[in-house]
Amino acid sequence: DNVGDNVGDCAGMAADVFETYAVSLIGAILVGALTLANEPAAVIYPFILGGISVLGAICGILFVSIARAKPATVLMGAVGMSALVSAVLFWPATHQLFPNGIMIGGIQRSANDLYFASLIGLLMTGIVVLITNYYTSMNYRPVQKIARASETGHATNIIAGLATGQHATALPVGFIGIAILLSFHFAGLYGIAIAVMSMLSMAGIIISLDAFGPITDNAGGIAVMSNLPKEVRGVTDELDAVGNTMKAVTKGYAIASAGLAALVLFGSYVEELKAHLTRNGQPFSFEFSLNDPKVIIGLFIGGLLPFIFTAFSMDAVGKAAGAVVREVRRQLQEKPGILTGQDTPDYGTCVDIVTKAALREMIVPALLPVAFVVAVAIIKPLGPVVLGGLLVGTIVTGLFVAIAMTSSGGAWDNAKKYIEEGHFGGKGSFAHQAAVTGDTVGDPYKDTAGPAINPMIKVVNIVAILIIPIFF
Repeated sequence: DNVGDNVGDCAGMAADVFETYAVSLIGAILVGALTLANEPAAVIYPFILGGISVLGAICGILFVSIARAKPATVLMGAVGMSALVSAVLFWPATHQLFPNGIMIGGIQRSANDLYFASLIGLLMTGIVVLITNYYTSMNYRPVQKIARASETGHATNIIAGLATGQHATALPVGFIGIAILLSFHFAGLYGIAIAVMSMLSMAGIIISLDAFGPITDNAGGIAVMSNLPKEVRGVTDELDAVGNTMKAVTKGYAIASAGLAALVLFGSYVEELKAHLTRNGQPFSFEFSLNDPKVIIGLFIGGLLPFIFTAFSMDAVGKAAGAVVREVRRQLQEKPGILTGQDTPDYGTCVDIVTKAALREMIVPALLPVAFVVAVAIIKPLGPVVLGGLLVGTIVTGLFVAIAMTSSGGAWDNAKKYIEEGHFGGKGSFAHQAAVTGDTVGDPYKDTAGPAINPMIKVVNIVAILIIPIFF
């Protein structure tokens, strides 16, 4: 478990956010280069935003070092400090880079318009952090509702957790829609790209929040294995609960930014397709209308992909977990003294099983997005219109499924922690047993299937852009 926290919640999640950051940067550059070819500053601006927010992240980390308050309050304050520093520095940088504004889509946009688009990205980060905190923190009703439902059994715990995840989709998606509308109003598709880049420029401070989770979780594990006093475990449990929320915040941030970024990548797909056909002397007749059955077919195929992908991901976790259980039972049968501390378990075998399973079982899910895109492109009756529908369908259903899964998982985990603090019978009670079941289901939800949808959406869009010269 200690190894898993490191590879999953530190290395894995950091890689996920970095991938989102890199792909979004590429998307913003593509939009700037394809739609604003005569404005080199449009390509440079996303880099400037990312660089400035590094300074903001450093200030946020310094804030954590000097602030004195509850852990959750301090960590949330760090995000606010980072965003504030970035917002202040974005202003002179934007006006320096675009002193006379910029012409976008035949409309003259001022430096203020671009600055406001960048502010939307920073605001979205704060909003997503607050919403995810509400749905996954022990201090609020959703988690407490799951804990209360655990009193009546395992099934009611699962039902309450699933409902919480589905409730948790409404606010983030609503705000993503508002962010798209406002940033498009200020600077068209390029404005959305700037909002996405601004949001993802906060990756530094968000990743530090994410790392807080596995650090505190492993500290609790060390306290148990070292037979330290219960008071120590009490402190680490409180920090671990905050860490669970911070991990959920990171996943919510990555998924929300993916929703915005995917729209930019879809715009890049259309612009790249237009540029490719123009270079080859072909007419650009790409009409994305809901009256076209090809678009509907693409939406259905794209909407299906996140469900198949998460099904394979969940299966992979189930198989790996089953293999570990069988190995643990075998070791306990051969060495009963493990339970009393007289014999030492063979930890390496369990780690080996999980590592091999992770690599082997994820081959099919990793190939799925590439296979779907290439298959649609190869089949001539489908073509670029169906592929465009596939991209949008993947974005829409993927966003909802990912938010629901990560929110449910984080809430299930903290519902268990809430009961362990002494509520509804405390540790070892019937409610606690039900909460453990919910937490076990929630782990693949929040740590595997849900977050993995985020890179899947980006892979689909990037592959679609890359194959244009090959198939169209």
